[in-house]
Amino acid sequence: MKKEKLVIIPTYNELENIQDMIQTVMDLEGDFELLIIDDNSPDGTAKVVKELTSKFPGRLHLIQRSGKLGLGTAYIEGFKYALNQGYQYIFEMDADFSHDPKDLVRLYQACAEEGNDMAIGSRYITGVNVVNWPMGRVLMSFFASKYVQFITGMPIKDTTAGFKCYTARVLRAMNLDKIKFIGYAFQIEMKFTAWKLGFKIVEVPIIFTDRTRGTSKMSSGIFKEAIFGVIYMKVKSLFKSYKPVNQT
Repeated sequence: MKKEKLVIIPTYNELENIQDMIQTVMDLEGDFELLIIDDNSPDGTAKVVKELTSKFPGRLHLIQRSGKLGLGTAYIEGFKYALNQGYQYIFEMDADFSHDPKDLVRLYQACAEEGNDMAIGSRYITGVNVVNWPMGRVLMSFFASKYVQFITGMPIKDTTAGFKCYTARVLRAMNLDKIKFIGYAFQIEMKFTAWKLGFKIVEVPIIFTDRTRGTSKMSSGIFKEAIFGVIYMKVKSLFKSYKPVNQT
């Protein structure tokens, strides 16, 4: 079977969500495959994934890492795995159901059928579509995206979104080893790099629902990385030439 669609989900202490998430993705039409990248979760997340690999042979994959090494490094490892294995559409999403797995189909269609290079599951393209967040966090996220849009000039309304589909050609064109950020700002840097390389990016409206099980990984340090990292990234880009990397 041709390897086409790979969903990458980094995990740290997602025992309460991971079994339901795996089953939901496996039940979607279109034979999505799933790569879990677990950062040595002490709650046994990886053990559950490992047990389920026999139920979904060839479709459920696991990479176990030695410790909590950061969101960005997990995704970079996943992207390299996907490119080495020959997948054509590579997805990012969270394990906690804040991203509805059913929307994976819409992101795929936006790239495979509508000809976009990258599709973003956007909370803000049709207003503010966020459920169960306190108003302070909604405002912080919304204005953070506005701030990033202002600083970078990107024509993207949800600049911090973490629910995305990349075509393989986008990831092959990037020098993944040069992606600097590992936290919240990683999502911004990936969009900014794809945009600077001239790829066609579309925002697909989604409804974001805050997790009901497990604990959020957001911290003030992650948020500060995004705020100050954006300025650094923009200034650096003024002295940098963006050209696609030739990757086989």
